[in-house]
Amino acid sequence: MTALPVVLLSGAPASGKSTLSRLVARELRAAVIDQDVATAPLVDVVQCLVGVGDLDDPRLAGITRDARYRVVIELAVDNLAAGMPVVLVAPFTAERAEPAVWAATHDRLVAAGGAPMLVWLRIEPAEMLRRLRKRGSDRDAAKLADENAYLSGAAVTACQAPAVPHLALDATMHPAELARAVVDALLT
Repeated sequence: MTALPVVLLSGAPASGKSTLSRLVARELRAAVIDQDVATAPLVDVVQCLVGVGDLDDPRLAGITRDARYRVVIELAVDNLAAGMPVVLVAPFTAERAEPAVWAATHDRLVAAGGAPMLVWLRIEPAEMLRRLRKRGSDRDAAKLADENAYLSGAAVTACQAPAVPHLALDATMHPAELARAVVDALLT
């Protein structure tokens, strides 16, 4: 049996992961598993309990990160078991930076019948901030409240290239071109 495509879309906030996921999923006839969509209702409850509104705040991220990624991966495994390719949407920050974390994620998806490919949407910090401002989402308020602090801290990690095998794409390309590049890479 041929392994099913598993596309892990990673990148900084506002790099276009969600938009690209829908285009790639349409081409592959795949399920989209977006971390924010899949985990937001429960994260909202935890935010209220902890009294922290910013998902990037270490007090919240520290207690929810592992569970949020487990949800995404287990949903992918369930879809693969049903014969469905998947497109996963999340920053995948640890998976991009730590080879052992990537290997564990990769191996779990392979064991479920998938052929994982990490895609990194490369974006410059200034363009990311421009997009965050344009998006105007409540979830970006903390990032935009002190842009200089964000640019010298979390944005550095968010815009850092993966240390593991990946397909790097320029996030400023047209979404249709990005989708074509992902699908073409899967076929090679």
